[in-house]
Amino acid sequence: MQSYILAHGTAVLPANDSNESRLQHVDIVVADGVISDIIPSGQPIPQPYSHLPINEAKDCYVLPGVVDTHVHFRDPGFPEKGTIATESRAALKGGVTTVIDMPNTKPQTTTLQALEEKEQNAKENSAVKMFFMLGATNDNIEELLQIDPSRYAAIKLFMGSSTGNMLVDDQERLELLFKESKQLIVAHCEEERVVQANLANFKAECEGTDKECAALHPQIRNREACFLSTYRAVGLARKYNTRLHVAHISTATELDLFSNLPLAQKRITTEVTPNHLWFDDRDYATLGNKIKCNPAIKSNDDRLALWAALYDGIIDTIGTDHAPHTLAEKQRPYFGAPGGIPSIQHSLQMMLEGIFHNGLEGSEREEFIQTWLPLVCDKICGNPAQIFGLNDRGSIAVGKAADLVVVRPDVEDTVTRESLLYRCGWSPLEGTTFHTRIEETLIAK
Repeated sequence: MQSYILAHGTAVLPANDSNESRLQHVDIVVADGVISDIIPSGQPIPQPYSHLPINEAKDCYVLPGVVDTHVHFRDPGFPEKGTIATESRAALKGGVTTVIDMPNTKPQTTTLQALEEKEQNAKENSAVKMFFMLGATNDNIEELLQIDPSRYAAIKLFMGSSTGNMLVDDQERLELLFKESKQLIVAHCEEERVVQANLANFKAECEGTDKECAALHPQIRNREACFLSTYRAVGLARKYNTRLHVAHISTATELDLFSNLPLAQKRITTEVTPNHLWFDDRDYATLGNKIKCNPAIKSNDDRLALWAALYDGIIDTIGTDHAPHTLAEKQRPYFGAPGGIPSIQHSLQMMLEGIFHNGLEGSEREEFIQTWLPLVCDKICGNPAQIFGLNDRGSIAVGKAADLVVVRPDVEDTVTRESLLYRCGWSPLEGTTFHTRIEETLIAK
């Protein structure tokens, strides 16, 4: 349905100069998939739109569609883990309407031909709007620099090995990329030298013993590995004035490398995942390899520091790093289990849980919602769209694509295995009860 009126919801609107609340009771008029008008609820619908069907959102919040700029849909090459068809439907179920997919598929998306093949796959099979990154390697920097930047979303740079092993560790290649790139660089930052040294030490001590467990993960992929690599990436970006987006920040120590300037003034921006805000190292005892991801989930102190940085404007975006693996792979002993968590179906609920279910009541609760709900929408919708140049998405405004999410607060929604739409069929959140429900995701493709 591309033309309708979404009526009587409380919408999260963009910031303005009037200091009015960003939460407004409005009717949203959609014509041919575009937001045509936003009318205060109770006022008459203008004549050109009065015939449109009504989509009721009473007692619900209306948010912009989530723009997730960090997903691994595993397509092509890993159909047992996920496909564009399966993972995009899980995304849509969770309120995500736009994604940017990573290049560590099989074959890797490191050429224009591979990019075009993925674009065709998405056109035929995706339930959401999809864009793609091209991956940097030690061998393709010159080729990347020749491709029109408007053809793809960003360059993905692995400065630490992860799934797909696209590590770029040649300093001369890195210098060339940062010096010459006209495109945004998105960096996975972990110092490989530190990770491999830690891995060798812990393998020698723990492999095959009762000490081999997922709790080793934040000790192997530790704060030092993250800080040193992020420091190097930020240094190169400052040296050459390169646009840099540092993915999945996981430590308090890295935060000192970034600023809280207004987003429009930043050349270097940051991302955090819902998993690094939700879990901490105490959860390895019960969830084990299910929360093994790269970079590792670390301490509660790190988690709380990430929340504070999100509030303070040091962290700019929220992206899932949705990365499914089969349950059989995750059930291997720690050293043989891959890193990655399926999370896109519940990322929005994870971010909303503390807003609507925190023990506050009355005016104190309302004030908390007024502060945090727009902030989260900026980080998970508006800022990603702005950073990646998706200018027709990310906010509820006239002229924008009508990507809208209807959220009902103060209801229980429990994650069960049967409710999951991922191809891999599992989630570390199974058994978790959220206190919001995604009633409907409306997308203008």
